Amino acid sequence: MPVSRDDATNVLGSALATCSDDPRTGFYRNGCCDTGAEDTGMHTVCAVMTEAFLVFSREQGNDLSTPRPELGFAGLRPGDRWCLCVGRWKEALDAGVAPPVVLAATHEEALAVVPLEALKRHAIDLS
Repeated sequence: MPVSRDDATNVLGSALATCSDDPRTGFYRNGCCDTGAEDTGMHTVCAVMTEAFLVFSREQGNDLSTPRPELGFAGLRPGDRWCLCVGRWKEALDAGVAPPVVLAATHEEALAVVPLEALKRHAIDLS
């Protein structure tokens, strides 16, 4: 997988992999869960959307499934990969609806909020 800008590091200590180019995700819309000073929401967790999480997010005030053509946003569907705010992923974890995680594409800054073991329990890319 391509490496993100600035050779960022993932939660496993290696180069940050692309989360999704279709739909194009990330705070910087480069396909990666990069973060920086401008990203106050810390969009660092590469998650695979589930119906339960999309409903949860909508109930929390962040509707990720409704298309917003005026913003160039087609809306997310179950199975789509998306860079989530680590705080929202933690809320979903606490509510029992955390979506699966792609560790190779989850930025190491997520570890400031969520322990690696919690991410590993929801990982789809551990062998």
